[in-house]
Amino acid sequence: MKVKKAVFPVAGLGTRFLPATKSSPKEMLPLIDKPLVQYVVEEAVASGIEQILFVTGRGKHNIEDHFDISVELEAHLYDKGKDRELSRVREIAEMVNIFYVRQRQAMGLGHAILCARDFVGNEPFAILLGDDIVDGDQPCLGQLLDVYNQQGRSVLALEKVPMENISSYGCVAADQVGERTFRITDMVEKPARDEAPSDMAIIGRYVLTPRIFDILQNQEPGKGGEIQLTDAILTLSKEEAVYGCLFEGLRHDCGDKLGFLKATVDMALKRKEFSEEFEAYLRQRLG
Repeated sequence: MKVKKAVFPVAGLGTRFLPATKSSPKEMLPLIDKPLVQYVVEEAVASGIEQILFVTGRGKHNIEDHFDISVELEAHLYDKGKDRELSRVREIAEMVNIFYVRQRQAMGLGHAILCARDFVGNEPFAILLGDDIVDGDQPCLGQLLDVYNQQGRSVLALEKVPMENISSYGCVAADQVGERTFRITDMVEKPARDEAPSDMAIIGRYVLTPRIFDILQNQEPGKGGEIQLTDAILTLSKEEAVYGCLFEGLRHDCGDKLGFLKATVDMALKRKEFSEEFEAYLRQRLG
């Protein structure tokens, strides 16, 4: 069955970016001239996703406003003859069908995904986390969907990370079954360095079968007293195969201040309209 639906959990408070996130969601922080979440929505659309559900919380209305029609702004741009800007604004509201549901309690990523059950139904679906911006020739989610289409089972995005950072991630043990494809045998959420089964971390892209909802429904709280998606996927892997895809592309961890700064520099250097001048400025500052 083709994967047509994607879930975006965006209910988090973004406390690492306070005070910027006091009145604006972390997902709306601008990376050059687009909010973080728009990059991820564009990745989903480029991968063939047709419907997106945002799992929101209090104070997230800015996300809804961004992907909605803005009558006043469009009228202003039209009157001023700013056709290019008008086209870009209209494209945002027209790129994909978007729905919303609220996560009323902060009970973890697993609980946020469970909130999407009625939207997803009995279909495979994708999950994309807005913290991770992946820049590559092929969309990261598209690479996972290639594996799903071959195997017909759940797929997680994997990235090799330095062992000193492994405690910040869910980590997998896995058997390699293809050039960049692995069958997951074990998972640990944020392990200590000496307890990590490998240097392969799970990053914020998933394709899951609908069986995950029954598991999440009965999942006991795990680390941090929250319903952990990693725990549920581990249970799923005991019932049916779960695969990992060591994706190709550069991932920016935009949930971290330093990662956000690196993403800003890297993405700016790719923009033709100011990359040369910006690079010269950086060289001057560093030289």
